[in-house]
Amino acid sequence: MSIDAIHPDWVAVDWGTTHVRVWLMTHDGRVLDHRRSDQGMGRLDQDQFEPVLTDLLAGVPPSQSLPVLICGMAGSRQGWTEAPYVATPCPPPGIGQATRARCKTWDVRILPGVKQASPADVMRGEETQIAGVLLEEPTFSGVLCLPGTHNKWVRIVKGRIVSFQTFMTGELFALLEGQSVLRHSVATRGWDADAFDIGVSQGLDHPHALAGALFSLRAESLLNDLSGTAARARLSGLLIGAELAATRPLWRDHKVAVLGGNDVAQSYEAALAAQGAVLHALDIDTPTLSGLRAAYAHLKETT
Repeated sequence: MSIDAIHPDWVAVDWGTTHVRVWLMTHDGRVLDHRRSDQGMGRLDQDQFEPVLTDLLAGVPPSQSLPVLICGMAGSRQGWTEAPYVATPCPPPGIGQATRARCKTWDVRILPGVKQASPADVMRGEETQIAGVLLEEPTFSGVLCLPGTHNKWVRIVKGRIVSFQTFMTGELFALLEGQSVLRHSVATRGWDADAFDIGVSQGLDHPHALAGALFSLRAESLLNDLSGTAARARLSGLLIGAELAATRPLWRDHKVAVLGGNDVAQSYEAALAAQGAVLHALDIDTPTLSGLRAAYAHLKETT
């Protein structure tokens, strides 16, 4: 089956650990086509990135003059080409700090991540989302909460990443839900909003007792018939509540915007709103793509 030729002016790529998203773009920022794959960095050796990209760009004539701008884990030490971190405080890094990957087919440039010396922390991919937020709302100052497997809390002042902190809350939830003793008590789907609120309050008020509160979920399911759905929601609430306890100075003292529109982001918004945090709404459908658009705009200015 033949694929009709398509002629983008540039290509935007978000290459994460588990998935790849590709947008074929015009020079004025319109999306001609959107493609995705499960060939994330975690499944690839270094010499496999170019063939995977070539497959994703089926129908696009090969050209060394076609810019392919990549953010995310393709720039990690285990990725295609390591793109060195930029140190905070800094604006979100852009095309001027990108690293060219060795590629026979395309002009591939990988955007760097951001590092923080103390406390030690790193991000890769989120900095491009932040660039997208600042492209759409240049005057934003406050705290960005970026929910995900590894949640990021990022303080933004005058267009610069001042500091940030990462929490493994999403990964801990997945491990506890699927691989701990709680897997016998926690449902794999469904939601109980009241149980979530109880968990948030408990985790926020008593973060030092988190390990005991987690086992209580198992005990309650055995002794008091706690439902799997309620246990799942309370598990999420406990973990998010403990995270909110650790980040209290950020969301209590600054305007907070939660990035994303999925269920996890909505849970963070609900938990923060219940605590009286000042929430700032962001109307940005695809912040990563917005950030890659900003990188391409700077590339056009320099060529």
